[in-house]
Amino acid sequence: MASDFFELQEGARRNTKRLVSLFGLAVVGMAGLFYFTAVILMGYSQDPQTGATVWQIRWVDPFLMLQIGVATAVVVGGASLYRISSLSGGGRVVAEGMGGTLLHANTSDPVEKRVLNVVEEMAIASGMPTPPVYMMKQEPGINAFAAGFSPSDAVVGVTRGCVENLSRDELQGVIAHEFSHILNGDMRLNIRLMGVLFGILVVGLIGNILLRSSLYGSAFRSRNSRDNSTQVLLIIGGVMMAVGFIGTLVGNLIKASVSRQREFLADASAVQFTRNPSGIAGALKKIGGFEGGSDILDPHASESSHMFFGRAVSSGFNSLFATHPPLPERIRRLDPSWQGEAAVSASREGSRRRGEAAPQGSSAAAGLAMGFSAQPAEHALAQIGNVTEDHLQYAHQLIESLPESIIEAAHEPYGARAVIYGLLLNRDPEARARQLELLPLSAEPGVWQVMRGLEEAISGLDEGVRLPLIDLTLPALRELSPDQYQNFTAVVAALVKADDQISLFEWTLQKILLTHLSPFFDGARPNRVRFSGLGRLHQPIEAVFSALVTASGSPDELSQRAFVEATQILGLPGLRRIPFQEVGLQGLDSALDDLAGLTPALKRGFLFSCARLISADEEVTLEEAELFRAIADTLGCPVPPLLPGQDLAA
Repeated sequence: MASDFFELQEGARRNTKRLVSLFGLAVVGMAGLFYFTAVILMGYSQDPQTGATVWQIRWVDPFLMLQIGVATAVVVGGASLYRISSLSGGGRVVAEGMGGTLLHANTSDPVEKRVLNVVEEMAIASGMPTPPVYMMKQEPGINAFAAGFSPSDAVVGVTRGCVENLSRDELQGVIAHEFSHILNGDMRLNIRLMGVLFGILVVGLIGNILLRSSLYGSAFRSRNSRDNSTQVLLIIGGVMMAVGFIGTLVGNLIKASVSRQREFLADASAVQFTRNPSGIAGALKKIGGFEGGSDILDPHASESSHMFFGRAVSSGFNSLFATHPPLPERIRRLDPSWQGEAAVSASREGSRRRGEAAPQGSSAAAGLAMGFSAQPAEHALAQIGNVTEDHLQYAHQLIESLPESIIEAAHEPYGARAVIYGLLLNRDPEARARQLELLPLSAEPGVWQVMRGLEEAISGLDEGVRLPLIDLTLPALRELSPDQYQNFTAVVAALVKADDQISLFEWTLQKILLTHLSPFFDGARPNRVRFSGLGRLHQPIEAVFSALVTASGSPDELSQRAFVEATQILGLPGLRRIPFQEVGLQGLDSALDDLAGLTPALKRGFLFSCARLISADEEVTLEEAELFRAIADTLGCPVPPLLPGQDLAA
């Protein structure tokens, strides 16, 4: 049964709120322990005449309570915010922090090419940008992870043991599991978990520092010294270590409770994606029979253990604090006939799946939007976040159908820029001539030369491959230097304006590029929920609906009826249709930036209305489908390829 993308996103939001609540309780509990200790220490004194111990404990001291509460919140909360801020660079920071090495798309290593190929196919099948792949070359265990705040800054990490010991089907199952975490909104929650745990851990670290400092300092003091500061530091350090230890245990319980069920869900999604339970089940069996299992040796593995495919660290309290369900339980859910045997031998396959053949003819991607035209909007919406084996087969065939020269170019920074420039060349001879005059003056010489060599091949591509091809170039474009990126975006803007008008495809291409490259180069923050209602978003919705009506090209009467129906679906019957020239593409940009702050439930309703609007005439053009894809992509809702002849109702 297909999972509901929007409900899973909403579930991730609920888990985030739950995490914040549990974090608050942990801080309160730690402050309470500190207060209890402080009250006891402050209540102890000695009678100056008799030397007897005197206890005068004042259990309720509001001022002391406030002081300790504020101090604890500042230390723990500040450390958590610092850690989350240090991870603001997204998945790349997490991967590099664990010793990951970026795999370049134009690598000649067959093992690296295999994992990159699997990731590319999964990305095209998901309708999302191809994430960079990092390999932890020093890790012999079989494991993988996905990290980031959103699909725009997501990365996939794999261990050396994972790519060397798994067959292609098993590797595909593992990658599908990680893509499920990307699509389900788990990554942002995982990074916040890292911040929360770091904040709690800091208390124990400070206690350890104080304890060591007091012991070190005491060695230099006279035995007859009457200075009690060392004893005070010892007590404070010991208490902080004890509280930090308890807090860490509670933090690990929080991490385990948040993570376990989502691992089962990701396993199930991987089977849905591939329709091959033996793939991911085989990977889990190999972990069980492998000498190194799924262990991660990197010292940072503990704080990020909840991100991994398999259990990353061993613990004496595995059943209580384990971030993953027991391995046998995961395997039996995927393979009920399993009797406990482990797969120990690695199976090496070629770079393609057995039994698959490259498609014959021109382009396997022809008809990218055709499956959408005859389908109700409900079915188009149900596609979001739901990848199937058909999508994977389609992605495989699409890559096979592309000329080798274009594939090679898309995999390296010079060629990737050339591919984008080639896609923007106008079919009108006069406009194209102006663009070709502009390119030698604006683009880097090497890029211009590569583009001229690819010009004929790009011109011969079916229009249906344009958006998947853009997604294939993104990893290479992320390798540009800041200056190269600035030049690249300037050239793209100049090519778009060269014919004095901007087509919807040109706007779509720019929007997708900026959506997925800005977080990396400009430090743009990922979208966060800012609107729990539509009351303040009438103008943005009017702008998007008006753009869709214009793109449809339907007769006025039909388009007006579709516009009214779309507004009624959202419960906003008073919206007005605006001439698109008044909206403009900049207005459409601004409108989508606002709508990206909707809750997942509201995004569902909005995208449903969009799909109903453009399918009202029962004929969806490629331009309309690409516009719908760009709108959904901006909202963080990747749309898989809409396959020709696909029965989405089934």
